Amino acid sequence: MYVGASITLLALSPSTRALGSPDGSGNQIPDGSGNQILPIQASTVPANGDLNPYGVAFVPTGFPSGGVVHPGDILVSNFNNRTNAQGTGTTIVSVSPNGQTSLFFQGTPPLGLTTALGVLKKGFVIVGNVPTTNGSNPQAGSLLVLDHTGKVVATFSNPALLDGPWDLAIQDNGNSALVFVSCVLNGTVTRLDLTLGSENVTLNKETQIASGYMFAPNAAALVVGPTGLAYDPHADVLYVASTADNEIFAVTGAATATSSRGTGKVIFQDNTHLHGPLGLVLAPNGNLISAQGDAINPDPAHQSEIVEFTKTGKFVTQFSIDSAVGAAFGIAIAPADTGAVDFAAVDDATNTLTVFEFSEH
Repeated sequence: MYVGASITLLALSPSTRALGSPDGSGNQIPDGSGNQILPIQASTVPANGDLNPYGVAFVPTGFPSGGVVHPGDILVSNFNNRTNAQGTGTTIVSVSPNGQTSLFFQGTPPLGLTTALGVLKKGFVIVGNVPTTNGSNPQAGSLLVLDHTGKVVATFSNPALLDGPWDLAIQDNGNSALVFVSCVLNGTVTRLDLTLGSENVTLNKETQIASGYMFAPNAAALVVGPTGLAYDPHADVLYVASTADNEIFAVTGAATATSSRGTGKVIFQDNTHLHGPLGLVLAPNGNLISAQGDAINPDPAHQSEIVEFTKTGKFVTQFSIDSAVGAAFGIAIAPADTGAVDFAAVDDATNTLTVFEFSEH
């Protein structure tokens, strides 16, 4: 519907759909262009006190009923526990379109739920975890597959091919799916080929399709490496936001690759606007949008930025979600049935999710 439309993240007309800000003030947020955006904002802190929201995923149309989440809801995974120890969060919260929150999943430690969060129309939720020992020494972790009620139905672990599942992108084909997973502890990307039943998920094949991205421990972010992934099924290209490299790469033939294609081609290298890119999404207009985590190449004048750029490497625009350093992480975008675009971003500083609704113009 939006292919070829003249839209950009900040050039859209903001809607008036809104709830108050977390402090109850209802303050409007300027978008840098003179417009005022009225966001939906909700706390991502569940009853057990988990902090540091990472992953964000919209629940798609067709997702089965009978659980606590419904189509149009947004899921958010938490990486820290109530003491703010990294790699110890165990919960996924659900945020409804009117801003109401509920608990979708609470797992058993050791867990540290990451940005690797995705939802399948068949009724499954996939989430990565990179557990630590009270905030240090990250482990390989695994991918958990949950059913629509939040029950674990499968666990995929393979330290060679799933070494620190940090983020993911999904090509959902109904009864099958391709899941691309960035591995922060060895600088690679793995593709999982899945078959989806009504109650189970079968892993048919695991293939490392990209490698060679920088990765390293980091005092601010625990660890840095390949993070955000965005898949273009029409071109069969996987875009990779490599935090430590401070670059965006394109890996061609991602769905059919039988071995690693290296890092792929650098498509965006911009030290002015990239500050440790984390979350990455493909917008309906064909551009890419990335959250900047500030652990790499920080700029005190531009902290926690959301940056939009073209696939050919041209900067489009940016705005900050918080004046605090390192507040931006997971982002998601989804076309709405009403002809609008919902863009969701977590704020790690305030432990909130903000949803912006923009209209095509």
